[in-house]
Amino acid sequence: MINLKDKIIVIVGAAGLVGQNLIVQLKGYKHIVAIDKHAYNLNILKDLHPDVETILADMANSGDWQNAFADATCLVMLQAQITGKNSALFVRNNIESTQRVLEAARQHHVPYIVHISSSVVNSVADDDYTHTKKQQEEIVIRSGIKHCILRPTLMFGWFDPKHLGWLSRFMKWVPVFPIPGHGRYMRQPLYNKDFCRMIIHCMENQPDGAIYDVVGNDQVDYVDIIRTIKKVKKLKTLIIHIPYSLFYALLKIYAVFSRKPPFTADQLKALTAGDHFTGVNTQEVFGVTQTPFEEAIRETFWDEEYSQIVLKR
Repeated sequence: MINLKDKIIVIVGAAGLVGQNLIVQLKGYKHIVAIDKHAYNLNILKDLHPDVETILADMANSGDWQNAFADATCLVMLQAQITGKNSALFVRNNIESTQRVLEAARQHHVPYIVHISSSVVNSVADDDYTHTKKQQEEIVIRSGIKHCILRPTLMFGWFDPKHLGWLSRFMKWVPVFPIPGHGRYMRQPLYNKDFCRMIIHCMENQPDGAIYDVVGNDQVDYVDIIRTIKKVKKLKTLIIHIPYSLFYALLKIYAVFSRKPPFTADQLKALTAGDHFTGVNTQEVFGVTQTPFEEAIRETFWDEEYSQIVLKR
């Protein structure tokens, strides 16, 4: 195991869901450089961690931000376009940004990379996110830099502007919460706090060329995820089922008027695709025992320090 606490760690895409949670877990690390293009979210990170160096930059463009890689011992790659209304966004933020980041890593001889991919590369989904995440992995593998790749399933936890975080806020705002079809779409949600501990294990042990499928231990149907959030947050919202085709049509219509729709028709198709992922034993591989789902949901929404902080999309 390598002691990195006095070394320079560069985290790109640091102001998003995983990055914010990761930096919370990196207490004791003295030289963290956090790079992101989202000013609002980066300011949240800076306020929470004034000792962390923050750099506002669009990594799809070459620039002075690349000089921050000098003397770095480890690079954690988190940047990703997850939802969007056109393929150009995915190419820019998943492909072009990765090329610029790796260009800087090679220039400054960064010895190790932890790249966060996604379980969608093993999915039956056929969309821009899936295609570009597969390409992104290949770019990292061909980089010539020692690395490992983690492929997490659907993540939730503190700071979440999308996914379960958005669903929980929507449930609080409305008297009726719609469920597409029967709602029995099995998910394998992964608690971000647990996942960040796995990232730190990889940073410190630096497996070479390893690819890890990381899956939440609990298999939970979508409708039961919603019910658990309702229970934990003590909400009175009525949960109703509506036909899948109507739900899909409503998402399509909403996307016409919303610049950043929180839930898209492509994501609905992915939700109902019937994927079942298998992953590594996280206790054996990373020394991380996963938090039971309901306990993790309770910690997500009731933590005194972090549960009320929400990032912007």
